[in-house]
Amino acid sequence: MKIELYKKPQNVTIIQGFPGFGLVGTITTEYLIDHLGDVEKIGYIWFNEMNPLIAIHEGNVIDPLGIFYSKKYNLVLLHAVTNVNGVEWKLADAVNQVSDLLKAKEVICIEGVGAAKEVTGNVYYISKKNPKTWIETEAKKMNEGIVMGVTAAVLLKSKDAPLSCIFAETASKLPDSRAAAKIIKVLDKYLDLDVDYKPLLAKAEKFEGKIKGMMQQAKDAQISKDKKEVDYMG
Repeated sequence: MKIELYKKPQNVTIIQGFPGFGLVGTITTEYLIDHLGDVEKIGYIWFNEMNPLIAIHEGNVIDPLGIFYSKKYNLVLLHAVTNVNGVEWKLADAVNQVSDLLKAKEVICIEGVGAAKEVTGNVYYISKKNPKTWIETEAKKMNEGIVMGVTAAVLLKSKDAPLSCIFAETASKLPDSRAAAKIIKVLDKYLDLDVDYKPLLAKAEKFEGKIKGMMQQAKDAQISKDKKEVDYMG
């Protein structure tokens, strides 16, 4: 595993958003990168188990696992547009290493969570750092549930870290911008980001299409690569 950092701001807040249920983490971090106003790429995460693929969007190379920084809010965003199945433990290690290198004051994990019956629009939190402050955001404490993926791995490997997680209900395995907008509304109150979540609701389908297209390009490229290998072997 390799973590490349061009800059190392200190005492930051880290928000990690990796593909999961409803792609809520990826959509949230992508929206923040686009709308915080002063975000710059400061590094990336790479390891051998990743598919050797990159996405090109609007002429720009999109790193599978990019690290971005907002100086205004002293905020670091870990943003992924690649399949992370099977590498959750390595990503948890990477999150912890970035946290240590930047002396993070808090790591916030973003996830979608499946609704039991119907989506009510609720956002839930668990926090080792500021539980009372999270209550003020109108998020509800998660008392029962199952956490999977990178967030679960980070929780298990970061037992003493200043860690918080927020989960938005989603009933879809497809990109869910509405759930991401709920997360952004909570983050805005918690971190005083001055970011309006309403444009994400208004342009939900377009934004979902952007994320879905990036993910599909990576998937199609992998299918093509696998087919070529089969043809070569056959």
